[in-house]
Amino acid sequence: MLPNPKPLVRVDVAAAGDGRTPAGRAGALQPRRDVLSSAPLFMSTPDPADTVAKIIDKLIDLAFEFGPKIVAAVIMLVAGLLVARWLGRMVERALAKRTLEPPVKALLVKLVRLLVLALTLVVVLEKVGVAIAPLIAGIGVAGVGISLAMQGVLANLVAGLTIIFTKPFRVGEYLELVGVHGEVVAIELFNTTLVHLDCSRVLIPNRKIVGEILHNYGRIRQLDLSVSVGYGTDLNRAIGIVRDILAANPRVVKDPAPLVGTAALADSSINLAIKPWVKIADYGIAQAEVNQAVVERFRTAGIEIPFPQREVRVLNAATSAPGIRLG
Repeated sequence: MLPNPKPLVRVDVAAAGDGRTPAGRAGALQPRRDVLSSAPLFMSTPDPADTVAKIIDKLIDLAFEFGPKIVAAVIMLVAGLLVARWLGRMVERALAKRTLEPPVKALLVKLVRLLVLALTLVVVLEKVGVAIAPLIAGIGVAGVGISLAMQGVLANLVAGLTIIFTKPFRVGEYLELVGVHGEVVAIELFNTTLVHLDCSRVLIPNRKIVGEILHNYGRIRQLDLSVSVGYGTDLNRAIGIVRDILAANPRVVKDPAPLVGTAALADSSINLAIKPWVKIADYGIAQAEVNQAVVERFRTAGIEIPFPQREVRVLNAATSAPGIRLG
């Protein structure tokens, strides 16, 4: 329970008289009845319903003041997104008729979309009353710190642009670099994707590619095969059979022509080198087909594929070492 409130009493000194005289002091002690009757007898406490009503009124005022701006900003933002997507498709269709690299086309489409989105964002911020100049200045200052923290990302971006415009390799070519090799399937701004012969994917950061030694095989690769024949084999006949096998295989590229010839004179055989060119996708299966065909045709033709042999002679110890008796 609250303590009993005290009534508010106002004393009008001027009306009571001068307090320096007895009459004045007596008059000063007399309260003003008119003021006393009009003053509240108790301190009033705020009504919760009134407080809630004031908050609701304030929210309604804010909604009427900023609501149209927010709705307009949302509509403009959605429209900007739709325009960016539509314009990106138009640019993509226009670039499809040009002889440009796929990464360059993708980069131009992304730049157009980002430009439209950036302009839309500026217009939306101005619509809601945000000052653009200080915001741009703040972004510039923050960009310095962000650039220092993202040196690796920016290095990949610059390297990606360098690869796209200098074109040291293209999609579909076979590369060997930084200890890995594979077919290029994607060149992006930040990394390059290779696919190995076992269908595994290798993602290489672009900064690891620029400035490194790069072996580009192109879109075709040369098989490095060999077969051994005996020293008594007719080499021209054996080489002719191999050439016929390569000519009949549809996976072997006719230009450049395959290389077939004597590679080495080994201890137990004559080694023939077989080096046809095939497409990147046919590398593994073409190698298996050529090897199988060579074995089958050589068997049919009676050409021996020798294995390493060693001739061991055991001499009589008595004849080889005179003066030594056995037993």
